[in-house]
This record gives sequence, structure tokens and C-alpha cells, in this order.
Amino acid sequence: MRSLWALDPDIAALNHGSFGATPRAVLTAQRRVRDRLESNPTEFFEDHYQPELDAARTTLAAFLGTDPAGLAFVTNATTAVAAVVGSIEFDRGDEILITDHTYNACRNTVEVAAARAGASVVVAALPFVGASPESVAEGILTKVTSRTRLVVVDHVTSPTALVFPIERIISELEPHVPVLVDGAHAPGMIPLDLTRLGASYYAGNLHKWVCAPKGAGFLVVAEHLRDQVRPTVISHGWNTARDARSMFQRLFDWTGTFDPSAWLTVPDAIAFMASLDPAGWPGVMAANHGLALAARDLLGGRLGIDAPVPEEMIGSMAALPLAGTRPGLAERLRRQGIVAPIPPWPSAEHHLVRVSAQRYNTLDEYDRLADAILAD
Repeated sequence: MRSLWALDPDIAALNHGSFGATPRAVLTAQRRVRDRLESNPTEFFEDHYQPELDAARTTLAAFLGTDPAGLAFVTNATTAVAAVVGSIEFDRGDEILITDHTYNACRNTVEVAAARAGASVVVAALPFVGASPESVAEGILTKVTSRTRLVVVDHVTSPTALVFPIERIISELEPHVPVLVDGAHAPGMIPLDLTRLGASYYAGNLHKWVCAPKGAGFLVVAEHLRDQVRPTVISHGWNTARDARSMFQRLFDWTGTFDPSAWLTVPDAIAFMASLDPAGWPGVMAANHGLALAARDLLGGRLGIDAPVPEEMIGSMAALPLAGTRPGLAERLRRQGIVAPIPPWPSAEHHLVRVSAQRYNTLDEYDRLADAILAD
């Protein structure tokens, strides 16, 4: 399947989880949108943009298992997290609960909001090696207090590639304590039914496992909170004449002139990826999950590292702890044509190797990675 993507054939691209990779067919669909836009920008934005955006929203909502009325497109999950956190008026003494696995950009957003309001950021320290769904859930829930105003939790963590038990976390906290799920990696990696999940807020990316173009993300907000959430940029929707859309959609659908082709191409990406397996999306997810587990077993066997977490906590990425500190290893790998992140964890003195599994990857690429690490 490698030829279906525009990837350099000489590299082992094992970092799909960071920036994704868009298939050629989806890039072609995006170019068609851009060509129509540039042929008559005024007509496109005034006559075509909104109905096409609504159609893309309906398709995405069905894929996510959510109500289109509560779904807004954004450029990425970090933008969605910033919109939610920036819309909450925290008071002095309030607490915002995160974990030590929280994505750095989202942690920074929380830290800035807390500092501005005089609130506190509480960090739940969770294990990586030896982690279990039970230990993760308990580690978060025991940090909740009467002052907790918001819990920010990853669905799939970035540095450690763990699938968190957010169903239990949400069921124990909502509706008394609102939960913001950073689901940057989850869409296209694991099945989603956001209505059943019941989080107050869910942020996600579509350029990763859905393989949409960069700039396609989303925010889903529970019905009783939609009137309270504002995008980081306020434009004409604040005071334009009311139409069939809610204030929530009017604000998020237009924050200024931009290239909406990534959003409008999301249905193409959903359909294309589903076409890669006879079973559709369930087959794609299962194949990537199986490859991620096989890659973890291969690397663990070659490097002498035991699996740090149970298989149920693995999606389409896997991480393993490396012995000792490995500064500069990621760059040395890139010089050999191998792209795999080597994030520090839990401190700068220790590193992990994290690999992703997408339909264009093969086991021999992980073997090549193991050779390079052993030779380093």
C-alpha cells in the first residue's frame, strides 16, 4: 500500500502518530476543492462553503457517533483544547487536573489559564511500565477534589502511546466534574461513540489516523455547554443575523478567511481509508492494531525489553523504554532514513522509542529500526 501515499520510498516512516501522512487520492480531492475556491473565491465562500461544510460535518459526526449540532471543525486538537480552556472562567483556588502524560502543548494551555486566574494545576503521576487500566483510572480519580473545575485527560497518550480507560473516568466524574478529552490520536485508531461516552468536551485530530490533510481537527461539546464555548478568534458570527445554525456553529464555522479544503476533504479521507480493507474501518483499525503489537514484540525481542503494558492499552502505536539516556538518537536515526520519535520519559535522563503502525508500514521497517538502535 506504500504507493498509495506520497511518502519518500527511501525512508522508514514510523512516526505516523505525530504528523500523519495523507494518501495521494485525498490530496487530489483537496486540490479539487482548492481549484474551485481559487477559480472564484467570492462565489465559493458566499455560495458553496457553508453547505459543503455542513455536509462534511454530517459525515464526520456519523463517523464519531455524535450529534452534528455539537461538532465544530478546528485546525487541530490543540486549538480545540485552547478554545475550551479559554472559555471557562476559573477562580482563585480552582484546580485543573491533568496527568504527567498530558501532551505538552495542552499542558501549557492549562498552565497559562491557571496562572492568569490564580488557579492551580494538579498533576496526577501515572505509571508507564506496569500500568493497567485500573491503576490509571485510580491515579486520576484519587486526585479529584471539591475544588476540581476541569479534568483534562488523554484518550491515547502521545509520548507513551497508552489507551486510557476514559469510559470509567468519565462515568465516575460526569456530570459533576466536567471532563475534556484530548482525543488527538483516537479517531481512526479506535472505534468512537462520543454520544455514549458522554464527556463534556472531546477534541480530536483528523490528520493522524483518519489521514485527512493537515489542518483538519474537531471539537465536540455537550449540548448544555455549547452556548458557553467560544473559539480563540471571534469573527462575524457573534453579531450576524441568526440562521438555522446555533451560535456555537456560527462562531466556529467562520473565524476569518482561510483555506477550508482540509475540512471539506474529511469525507474523502474517511471513505478512502475505509476502502483499504474488505471490512472497512473496523478492518483498518484491527490491522493497524495487530501491526503495532507485532512491532512491539519484534522490537522488544531484539532489544531485550519486556512489554511494559497489557495489549488492551495499545492502539496503533506502541512505546518501549530504552536502557539509559539516548540524546540525539532520533536525529541519528533520521540520518539513516528511519523516522521514529525518541521522547524523554519520565525525565531527560531516560528515553522511550515510540513506533506507529499505518497501512503503509511493514514489519521489516521495525527490524531496520532495531538494527539501528542496537548499532548506536
